[in-house]
Amino acid sequence: MKKRVTAAAIALGVALTASAGVYAAGNLQEIRASLNYKLGIIVNGQVYAMKDGNGKTLAPITYNGTTYLPVRSISEALNTSVTYDAANSRVVIGGSASPGTSSPEPAAVPVQRPKSLPSDFPLPSDAKVFNLIEGSATGTPSATFSYLTKQDLETLGNTYKEYFVRKGATAKSEEISAEAFSIIDAGSTFSVTLDAYLGTGSYGGYNIVNVIWSGK
Repeated sequence: MKKRVTAAAIALGVALTASAGVYAAGNLQEIRASLNYKLGIIVNGQVYAMKDGNGKTLAPITYNGTTYLPVRSISEALNTSVTYDAANSRVVIGGSASPGTSSPEPAAVPVQRPKSLPSDFPLPSDAKVFNLIEGSATGTPSATFSYLTKQDLETLGNTYKEYFVRKGATAKSEEISAEAFSIIDAGSTFSVTLDAYLGTGSYGGYNIVNVIWSGK
């Protein structure tokens, strides 16, 4: 579960060089990291070249075994807004945050089923979908999105596990518990990655499920 990609895992320093002066020296810690030019980025099946505002090519940074990506470039690739809140020294991804809050509320709407999903793909009745990106990689429908739900994660994880078996999964990596689940399955007609965990802060009381789907 620690490997899940979240906004916190995206390197902020690369994207915020123009605003670095707002930080006091005591807020910065010098580290030794490596530019990982060999790591390619694929977005919805297409090779993506990360660039800064001046068109300069950017590279992922590897530090202590973790890879960091430039937040602004990645947000543009995913068609998600990103702004810098200088007054509160924070990055806001996908919406605005009110002063004093730890994170913005998601732009969520009740069960707006992605068109690229199969009609029988399980979504809880209370699902609130947000950050939806749909496309077609090499002619195959794909969808990347997140949703909020209050449904029990262990029950939900087992529901997905059974669904992918019926779907013909031949490659499976599945970890399911009451607090989180991670499922990476694939078959002859689909591939899917599911990552779910308990919400905190403004998401308190909800469970968060991230979905990357490709197939029919």
